[in-house]
Amino acid sequence: QVQLVDSGGGSVQSGGSLRLSCVVSGYRNSPYCMAWFRQPPGKEREGLASIDGVGSATYADSVKGRFTISQDNAKSALYLQMNNLKPEDTATYYCAAGWRRCHYFSSGDYYYWGQGTQVTVSS
Repeated sequence: QVQLVDSGGGSVQSGGSLRLSCVVSGYRNSPYCMAWFRQPPGKEREGLASIDGVGSATYADSVKGRFTISQDNAKSALYLQMNNLKPEDTATYYCAAGWRRCHYFSSGDYYYWGQGTQVTVSS
């Protein structure tokens, strides 16, 4: 059973930074694509960043230049470094793993999801 456990959320002031982590376990074949999504209160889930098996990353315009996705294959871990956080970044953040295509930010491409970690940014 594939499991994703994400962590690292918290409350910060505008301009602050957080680093989210996601540990993946239980898989036979490494995920082809890992990604971070978020869902603000009352809004739809939004794809933020994705990274494929060779380390190529894609970012949504809303986070480009502020967020950095990375992975440590030896630790089966995925990270999201978030800098210059803004109040509009407040949301529940989810990591996701997929074995189909990558970089399209389509929820349907990801089979497994973390439980979510809350990020709150105050002004």
